[in-house]
Amino acid sequence: MTKERVGFIGLGIMGLPMARNLLKAGYALTVNNRSPEAEQTLAAEGAAVARTAREVAQSSDIVITMLPDSPQVEEVVLGEDGVAQGLRAGGLFIDMSSISPSTARQVAAALSSKGADSLDAPVSGGQVGAQGATLSIMVGGSEQGFQRARPVFEAVGKNIVHIGGPGAGQVTKICNQIVVALTIQAVAEALTLARKSGVDGARVREALLGGFAQSRILDLHGQRILDGNFTPGFRINLHRKDLRLALEAGREQAVPLFATANAAELMNTMIAQGMGDLDHSGLAALYAQLAGLD
Repeated sequence: MTKERVGFIGLGIMGLPMARNLLKAGYALTVNNRSPEAEQTLAAEGAAVARTAREVAQSSDIVITMLPDSPQVEEVVLGEDGVAQGLRAGGLFIDMSSISPSTARQVAAALSSKGADSLDAPVSGGQVGAQGATLSIMVGGSEQGFQRARPVFEAVGKNIVHIGGPGAGQVTKICNQIVVALTIQAVAEALTLARKSGVDGARVREALLGGFAQSRILDLHGQRILDGNFTPGFRINLHRKDLRLALEAGREQAVPLFATANAAELMNTMIAQGMGDLDHSGLAALYAQLAGLD
């Protein structure tokens, strides 16, 4: 079967490798990005470049966005020269950004009124997952849209789960980011305590990895913390944004999120101190500073 034409808007730290993997999978790709460098990179690899989101939609059967936050998605999809103005009836829109569930539902309703389907499909796995096409993808929207999008998802990810209706993917991503943030915080606290107590952090991590405290975060980010390597795979700035979305959702649903609020304040502190571009495992740098360690 002929592959559907795909448009991709938003070629940042995650979007660029995801779009590249679609090209590798044989999709005819049209791209658009606020800055031209990433567009030129993919154009050299075979992608077409469109001037506006509307033009992307006009030349595509499926349009994907990977943008920083809810306002950017609203602007790109519903604004002047946006996706909604170019996507034909029967088209499919997939937002793979991490945004508010309410915005995802708003976008889905607006596109549905034009005869187009919509999925919210945020991802987890960071830059490494984007580069290796091993992202976890959490999908909200119709079953029909999910089945249509599955080949596209399989070109960029591995663990692909249809959660439920519009907005369900974004709710799941919020839950993911809560668990990740709090686990990083716990690992940072534990390894800082070990270090301040004069105990070898590497041996503490080794011991914990063999017990009930074992986790992928202790394994990977625990090693980054021991190495002091906070080169960003997923920046504090972006994770703080996701926790803001979680706290907003908590207020909407009257759900207390005490630990999430604490982690968000720690990230606010890091951003205020100019550390917002560190990897989110860099929470350990703040703990070290507060504990009087180098």
